[in-house]
Amino acid sequence: MIGAWVAGGSIAVRDDLENPRPREGDALIRVHVAGICGTDLGLLRGYASFEGIPGHEFVGTVEEGPSSWVGARVVCEINVTCDSYEAAEARCPQCSAGRSAHCTRREVLGIRGRDGAFAEWVTAPIRNLHRVPDDVSDETAVFVEPLAAALRIQEQLGLDGRERVLVVGPGRLGQLVARSLVAKVSCLEVTGRSDGARARSKAAGIATRNFDEVRGGAYDVVVECTGHPDGFEVARASTRAGGTIVVKSTYNNVLPVDISSLVVDEIHLVGSRCGPFPAALAALEEGRIQVLDLITDRFALSDARAAFKRAGTSGAGKVLLSPTA
Repeated sequence: MIGAWVAGGSIAVRDDLENPRPREGDALIRVHVAGICGTDLGLLRGYASFEGIPGHEFVGTVEEGPSSWVGARVVCEINVTCDSYEAAEARCPQCSAGRSAHCTRREVLGIRGRDGAFAEWVTAPIRNLHRVPDDVSDETAVFVEPLAAALRIQEQLGLDGRERVLVVGPGRLGQLVARSLVAKVSCLEVTGRSDGARARSKAAGIATRNFDEVRGGAYDVVVECTGHPDGFEVARASTRAGGTIVVKSTYNNVLPVDISSLVVDEIHLVGSRCGPFPAALAALEEGRIQVLDLITDRFALSDARAAFKRAGTSGAGKVLLSPTA
C-alpha cells in the first residue's frame, strides 16, 4: 500500500506499507480524498510524538465490514474510544459518564496511536462512521470533520445572538469557524496577517482586519485559531473584561500567559476540540455553509511531500490528497 509516513520531523511517501487489517468492529475504507490541516503540519514539529500515517479529514467507501455498510460512502469521527466498540463492561470512567471524547484510552485517527487516512486504505470503527448523502460531493464531504470542530463552539457557549465575536486567524480552521458563526451573532470579524486568507473571508462577506486594526477589549467572544503565541496575545488584548477566549488550535510549545490578567478581568478560557458530525453534514447538504472555495490545491498521494510543503505556506487554503489522482 502507498501512504504518507511521518517520522522524526519529516514526511515521506512509502510504497511498502502493509494493507491495514480491520479489528473486530472495524471497517476497511478505501480513501477517496483527504485534507491536510494544521494538526497534520504540527505532527512534523513534534506534536503528539506521532509516528505513522497521518490524516484524519477524509471521505471514502467501505470495502469490508457489516453488509449494511459495504459500499457506503462515509466520513469518520476521529476519536477511537470505549464507545467505539461493543465492550461496554470495560468502559473507562469518562465514557461511562458520557464524555467519550475524553476517553482515558482514546486513540485518535492519524494523530495518536492509530494510523490515519493519507493512504490508499484506512480502518476505523463502524460506530464512528457517518454516511455521506448522495448529493454531497467528496470535496465537500472532506470538510465534515473540521466543520464539526468549528460547530463545537456553539455547543459549548450557548450563544444568544447578541455577541460581538472576533476570529483570530483566517486560515483553514478559522475560515470554517467564521462561516459557522457569522449568521449566529450580531457582529463577527476576522483578523490575521495573510492577505490571501483575509481575501477569502472578504469574498465570503465576512469583515476582516489586520492585527494592528483590532480594537482592544471590544469583543465578547474571541476564537483563537492561529496556534501561535502572537495570535493568543491578540486574542487576549481583544477580549473585554468578563469575556470568553476560545482556544481552537493545538500548540506545539509552551504558551506564556499572564494568568493574573485573566483572573483580574474574569476571562473565561475555553478549550475546544471535536464537534458534531450530523450537524456538519446537514449544514453542508443544505448549503448553509460553503466550503469549496477554501480548496486551493489538489495533489496525488504520491506527491504528499509537496502537498505538505504547500499547506505550510502562508495563505494556503485547504490542500487535498487523493490516492487516485
